[in-house]
Amino acid sequence: MASGPLLFDRRLLRARRLRAQALGPSTFLIDRVADELGDRLAAVLRSFERAVDLGTPTDAVRRALAASGKVGGIIAADALAGQVPFSLSGSPVAADEEALPFRDGSLDLVVSALALGFVNDLPGTLIQIRRALRPDGLLLAALAGGDTLTELRQAFAAAEAEIEDGISPRVAPFADVRELGALLQRAGFALPVADVERLTVRYASPVALMHDLRRMGATNALVERRRRPLKRALLRRMVAIYGERFSDPDGRIRATFEIVWLSGWAPHASQQKPLAPGSARQRLADALGVKERPAGEKAGR
Repeated sequence: MASGPLLFDRRLLRARRLRAQALGPSTFLIDRVADELGDRLAAVLRSFERAVDLGTPTDAVRRALAASGKVGGIIAADALAGQVPFSLSGSPVAADEEALPFRDGSLDLVVSALALGFVNDLPGTLIQIRRALRPDGLLLAALAGGDTLTELRQAFAAAEAEIEDGISPRVAPFADVRELGALLQRAGFALPVADVERLTVRYASPVALMHDLRRMGATNALVERRRRPLKRALLRRMVAIYGERFSDPDGRIRATFEIVWLSGWAPHASQQKPLAPGSARQRLADALGVKERPAGEKAGR
């Protein structure tokens, strides 16, 4: 578990997920991510005997794994195993993303959708995943990126600056693609790749967006969140600012969801490795068919 300062209230996150199940979950985003994960897995020319879906809040990813034909056994590792319904596409195991129960070198594939961004020690979790993978095992994960809900964050900050004594964290901070790519390398993954997908979703109003976030289980669970109920005056001003800055001509408002995709392999001797400096057998000038000139020398006319 995380030993440094805590960013997320993990118990509250679990409670918010249970509430979302009771309300009737909003799944359009996780369903889209699961479809994309299936497409990315289809491009990998191998199969995986033992896979873990780590913390994904629905069974959408496990359905994609089962439909791929590339995965043998699927384990659904979730802190809410036993508390929320699980489909037949996966054997549930109670597990927190911050304390994995898997032996070193016991897994071939770990996938996760929109869950790892809410752990308090993401570097530690990535290291645990890499250790749990067999050599040449694959991690494929999607996390919310830094620009996710940037409009809601800005509107709340502007409204609070006008009405309250200072600004409080209303929307969780998310890491950007460069930071996440560097974390893969630090965790010891080979061939790490990080890329970004940006989605713009339109809503009738900011309140409709907030209701959707509630049904995703994705409302504010920051440890440093303001505990007092949201004032009506602040909500009204936030709605007005959001509409002024981020609405379309038809009156609907925009909300950004940035998805950062991470992939990395547990190191294996068969994987490609960069050449050592000075080991090239041919000069670049020869390969390009041009004459090599010393640095600073100008080409003749």
